[in-house]
Amino acid sequence: MKRYFVYLSTLAVTLLMGCDSFKDISDATEVEPIDVNVDLEIAVENVAELKGLTVKFDNYDEDLHYVENVTGSSVKVDGIIPGIYSITVSGTAIDTENSEYYINGNSVNEALFKNGSTLNIKVKGLKVSPLIFKEIYYCGSRPQKGGVYFRDQFYEIYNNSAETQYLDGVYFANLTPGIATTKLPVWPEADGDNYAYGDRVWKFPGSGTEYPLQPGESCVISQFAANHQLDIYNPQSPIDGSSSEFEFNMNNPNFPDQPAYDMLHVFYQGKAEMGSMPQYLTSVFGGAYVIFRVPEGENWDPVNDENMKTTDLSKPNSTTYYAKIPIKYVLDAVEAVNNESMMNAKRVPGVLDAGITWVGATYCGLGVARKLSTDDQGNPIVREETGTYIYQDTNNSTDDFERGVVPMLRRNGAKMPSWNHTLQELIKRI
Repeated sequence: MKRYFVYLSTLAVTLLMGCDSFKDISDATEVEPIDVNVDLEIAVENVAELKGLTVKFDNYDEDLHYVENVTGSSVKVDGIIPGIYSITVSGTAIDTENSEYYINGNSVNEALFKNGSTLNIKVKGLKVSPLIFKEIYYCGSRPQKGGVYFRDQFYEIYNNSAETQYLDGVYFANLTPGIATTKLPVWPEADGDNYAYGDRVWKFPGSGTEYPLQPGESCVISQFAANHQLDIYNPQSPIDGSSSEFEFNMNNPNFPDQPAYDMLHVFYQGKAEMGSMPQYLTSVFGGAYVIFRVPEGENWDPVNDENMKTTDLSKPNSTTYYAKIPIKYVLDAVEAVNNESMMNAKRVPGVLDAGITWVGATYCGLGVARKLSTDDQGNPIVREETGTYIYQDTNNSTDDFERGVVPMLRRNGAKMPSWNHTLQELIKRI
């Protein structure tokens, strides 16, 4: 059944003073809705079934939105008001081996003014990931005495599956550009859309099984794993990050190493070294983040392998390198931007994140949190075999995240892993 939502916020007529103005109004031509055809190229091998496939048309400037269910490889969307649209396609696919994939594709800044026009959208798929970003707090807070504070940023990773997952060797990267922009980098043509491009890359420590994450458990990576509400930092911060499992330690004597485990630094500007600036933060306007794992038997070394790094080709003399992260490695991706109008500034391939999320302000002490999956009555879905919540993950951050929430570590009762340093300290005291 077709579903569509249209929200018209623009005025067709601006009220002007004088008779001539009213004459102009009477002569105005009514805008006629148009029909648009969408043809999908689904690049998932051995697809046996498509589930919940939808195509969305969004014109954020005019607040126009349309949704249509898709049952095959093409669909006609009726009654679209002409304008500039971003189109996203999302759903799931089941292959012949019963593996589930999130499938996504998008096209931005499409000028739709001709009735009966056809859009061709390539749709790719990634296997459903057991590890997801559960909550991200990036915009910082503002001290009462003035100034700004960004040391309280954190990223929470959740085991959304029914099986134990190991963090050992999983990578975290923030992508370039750090701030969403319509002036995107130019990448090698041979890369196609097979890579995301990392600005800085970190890795979880461990030899393979040192950092298990049970179903329903989460781990927190803090920029600085301290209690930020202390007088020495920023009592106005919403975050006590002292229970974080990991931190991005930059060896800054003003922000000393905390009991949390240190993430391992992997890549920055083509090198393994951290660089001269003793701080690591992602944009308070919203960055793009990925977690990924290199498949067993493959080698990924962007420092020493020239094929795994590149410069921005729009800057011919640039010596700033970015790590090429194969899309097939990515477990989860979230793209955050300044505000809801920035869909045309996406720097993440649609297969990783077909949408965007945002807070809409900086240093306001707010973040984004992933929604719980719910049943038809709106009740949270609990996994039967583990008794744990399942979070919504469609690889579309527009749909998957609540925005502008007060950040909270381990929201909805997510559990700490047994190896968390604060739990270990409690055990020692008993």
